Amino acid sequence: MSPVWVLVGVLLVLVPLDPTSSQSTDPSTADLVNRNADFATRLYRAVAGRTDDNVAVCPFALSAGLTALASGSEGQTRDQLLQGLTLNGLSAQTLPDQFQNLTNLVLGGDVPSNLQQGAAVFPGQSLQVSQSYLDLVQTKYGGKAQTVAYTMPHEAMDTINSWAQDQTGDRVQDLVSQLDPQTQLLVASAASYQARFSPPFNASLSQEERFLVDSYHVAMVPMMSRTGKFSLAYDPAVRAGVLKLPMADGTAMLAVLPDEDVDIGAVEDELTAEKVQSWIRRLKKTWLEVLFPRFQLEHWSSLKDVLQTLDITQVFLDTADLSSMGGAKDVRLTEVYQKSVVLIDETSDDVTAQGGATTLLTPPPRLTFNRPFIFIIYQETTNSLLLLGRVSDPSHK
Repeated sequence: MSPVWVLVGVLLVLVPLDPTSSQSTDPSTADLVNRNADFATRLYRAVAGRTDDNVAVCPFALSAGLTALASGSEGQTRDQLLQGLTLNGLSAQTLPDQFQNLTNLVLGGDVPSNLQQGAAVFPGQSLQVSQSYLDLVQTKYGGKAQTVAYTMPHEAMDTINSWAQDQTGDRVQDLVSQLDPQTQLLVASAASYQARFSPPFNASLSQEERFLVDSYHVAMVPMMSRTGKFSLAYDPAVRAGVLKLPMADGTAMLAVLPDEDVDIGAVEDELTAEKVQSWIRRLKKTWLEVLFPRFQLEHWSSLKDVLQTLDITQVFLDTADLSSMGGAKDVRLTEVYQKSVVLIDETSDDVTAQGGATTLLTPPPRLTFNRPFIFIIYQETTNSLLLLGRVSDPSHK
């Protein structure tokens, strides 16, 4: 039986900060939130467009690393980095403070303890990085800048991988598996997230169900179940619906499910910050029985080519100008790596929770996520995007 859509919720990312919120901030930070939303959608489209497999990216962590790199750049290199990050027109002098304010809002206060992420800049020993730049990366961008000896690749890999493990509670392993001894500069970001739904799904109700990977492949996967009120919306223009799943610690997941005869790539092509905001405005509450797959994704990306498709090219050339970090004009960024781990299951802080079981005289419509869908995890206070991905096959990492 085809699922019954009752409205279907939202997808993607950051809406302007609510000026009435007690957590709201100055207009410049609100503007930065929206710019990051635009970068997030562009990055996701670029990554997702290169594969049909599962995808998980953390645009916020990557943005922190690349913006920190922009603060160490000059001239065309800096201008192009800011343009690619949708930060063009902002003052290079005030941007570090603006980003620090945003980071404090997103990663401070009610940020979930089950989200762990970070970004780092790793210059080679030949690049003499100033102490002021090292301090800037740590204090303003919440990241790390550490010199490594790329001429000893195994030691360099150990340093970078140890940093990723520390940032993610050992969930991200082997961020880097090989390094060129000629590497000059590397930017890394890592993120891990374990869902805690609120209210939680009841593990005793989970059962194996069919998931239609594509027209020729079916996977049997553990499907979680819960009945209750959900926020939903539906967009007839792209023929996709979106379900909002609240989580603990002020976050939520937004899951986008195309209609049965709609290719998920067609929906992904339409993802923009503006489109998402229009979906959010349509959200309404309705009773629904939701069947949602349990899954764990581990997605590793080499983002050099992806960033070049977003017109970030100068920093990868021999003519890159990184003099503001204490380097020289002939130093270039060699590679950008990211690994994200996302675990979605029935786990709850409240071990007595029963997942909101409800008895109704008339069974509500059932919405089953039994085919490829998009998921967004965001912090609700600022609507800041934390993780974005695609589940093509929940039986595979």
